[in-house]
Amino acid sequence: MTGYTPPDTPLDILHEDHEILVVNKPAGLLSVPGKGPELADCLIARLEAAYPQVLLVHRLDRDTSGVMVFGLTPHAQRHLGLQFEKRQTKKTYLARVAGRLEPKTGTVDLPLIVDWPNRPLQKVDHETGKPAVTDWRVMKASDAESRVKLFPQTGRSHQLRVHMLALGHPILGDPLYAPETADQYPRMMLHAEELRLRHPDGGEGVKFRVAAPF
Repeated sequence: MTGYTPPDTPLDILHEDHEILVVNKPAGLLSVPGKGPELADCLIARLEAAYPQVLLVHRLDRDTSGVMVFGLTPHAQRHLGLQFEKRQTKKTYLARVAGRLEPKTGTVDLPLIVDWPNRPLQKVDHETGKPAVTDWRVMKASDAESRVKLFPQTGRSHQLRVHMLALGHPILGDPLYAPETADQYPRMMLHAEELRLRHPDGGEGVKFRVAAPF
């Protein structure tokens, strides 16, 4: 990870109550600190300044923007963490990918594992990979690119990025998996658009959504 220059934007709080905090993470900002002082600036560190009790539940990749939920109590962190672990949350992403993705809907079911010599890259591995499943739906398409909604059923590292690459339609602007497109786009074209979960206080279903900025 070279040349880390996170965006200097104010916090975009989507929702806050006595148990949870929901934030729109900007692209280019780490969710949690990386190794070394130059990678200390991250979303949770910025949140801690305003919410000292904030607790991590899940992550988004540095170059992905969109909806992230944090716990404000240990109970909320446990409750939400179990929902992610048991795949009870529903996540919707929006992506722009290279080429015309066909058919209009489909599922990628390809197991993933870290590509050790090239980490943090992940790769498809049918022998040792962990199960990873992504559903897709094309919103609009041209020969140059497709705008797609992605519905991950599992939460593997870089899952959407590797699955789209495996289909032959990498996410545009992705510095790791489509570096040849990175200079043509201001950011990676992947955004966590919607997150559905059960509220830690009472278990009621709630939905948080923020439109993609591209």
